Amino acid sequence: MFKIVTPREAAGVIPDNARVAINSFLALSNPEELHDAIYERFAETASPKGLRLFCPAGFGVWDEGRCADRYIKAGAVAEIVAGHYGSMPAAVEAALSDGIEAYNLPLGMLSHAVRAAASGREWILSEVGIGIFADPRTGTCALNRVSKKEQVRVVEIEGGEYLLFKTPKIDIALIKGTTADPNGNISFEREYLTVDALSLAQATKRNGGKVIVQVERVSHEFSRPRNVIIPGILVDFVVVCEHKPSSSAYNPALSGDVHVPASHMDYYVNKLSTTKRKNAAGSGEKDETADIIGERAARELKPGHIVNIGIGIPESVGKYASKMGILKDIVTTVEAGGIGGLPAPGVAFGATIGADMICDMATQFDFYDGGGLDICFLGGLEADMKGNVNAHKLEGGFSGIGGFADITFATKTIVFCMSFNTKGLVAVRENGAVSVKREGSVPKFKKEIAAISFSGANAVKRGQRVLYVTERCVFELTESGLALKEVYGGIDANRQIKARLDFELISAGP
Repeated sequence: MFKIVTPREAAGVIPDNARVAINSFLALSNPEELHDAIYERFAETASPKGLRLFCPAGFGVWDEGRCADRYIKAGAVAEIVAGHYGSMPAAVEAALSDGIEAYNLPLGMLSHAVRAAASGREWILSEVGIGIFADPRTGTCALNRVSKKEQVRVVEIEGGEYLLFKTPKIDIALIKGTTADPNGNISFEREYLTVDALSLAQATKRNGGKVIVQVERVSHEFSRPRNVIIPGILVDFVVVCEHKPSSSAYNPALSGDVHVPASHMDYYVNKLSTTKRKNAAGSGEKDETADIIGERAARELKPGHIVNIGIGIPESVGKYASKMGILKDIVTTVEAGGIGGLPAPGVAFGATIGADMICDMATQFDFYDGGGLDICFLGGLEADMKGNVNAHKLEGGFSGIGGFADITFATKTIVFCMSFNTKGLVAVRENGAVSVKREGSVPKFKKEIAAISFSGANAVKRGQRVLYVTERCVFELTESGLALKEVYGGIDANRQIKARLDFELISAGP
């Protein structure tokens, strides 16, 4: 039988050294009041300490003074296993300074592991990580020298190679919902995602753990059965934190209360967008790099395509799809669970504007891993001459792989949207041509890269079409490596492309 408690009482049931699983997707569905209560208890009592945090996605809001970052920075956490780290600055700092054990694995693999744990399975098998950093023959899931646990190993079954990953043993689940009815059934009507709430609650109870759910309200009315995400039989504690409009503005276009037609999409995207046009080094110079890339990449869309659009530069693909009038003829998806509509930009990434459906995250990855996507648009930190892409790790920083590996695993056409170089690059469109006003100081296409998030060899073997769209040209993956497929008007191929590479391109395309 569930019990309604205060945030501090809920934090009090968390023992030292507990494995705490968080049901969030970056800033979304993040139970912030529960995080605050854990921090406050630790600050006063030095407990709970030695926490081992587990989250398939990330659980931060790009602010070390909020959510779990507060008690990570304070020293309450000993280990983190997560798919994404970029939204958790304190976690990244602790990991890169060897202050905690930290591991990064593909988001889909971790999401499926939670579901497997709910059914009592001890491990899962995945092809997704073969040939990239998660494969111990290629790289490592560990972020630092103190992280020595074996997270995955390679096994062979009936002639095929797989990565074996042990499922998590969860002691405490932290979940955010909207309403608890008289039986403790939890509905999510004001949440933008369910993430993997049901599987997480099941996995926690399977391990004899406690499920803590933060809600906005309790209701004397019973929920419609189909609206219940977590049944009361899986809930131990309910923490009621009334909605605070000043701290979290509810958006009905993201929860599904308002359906957004394609004709209104630009309006809602502009209302949500937190990405401002970059000014070069504060000089006031206009930089249209992302727009140039987004417009060219959007031309790869065809009516009927089922699509995934990533965060960062790829966000501009959706904008140009809308301007081109093709948005109404395609179906976009987000790894967090949204189908239809358009991915929300900026800190709302993971949510969907005007979705037709929002499913559990593990279910979405079933669809992705099974080849359900026709095309995807993703960013990248760097790419090498073999077409490999690093999207998760650079010296002095770490963002994490997120859903990148699953999205690219079986998608028919992959479009990487990345600038030719960075750190100072300024490119604009003038009279139908591209003008590079200033080159960036850091190349993004190079002979060798720091880590492999995407394997060009695997893509060639699977017969995938792979493009690398920049602000000046388009590269294409071939069996022999990168080939120059297209050079934009206004660009000198020899001076502005080939001479700036430390490797030889395969050939110049038409």
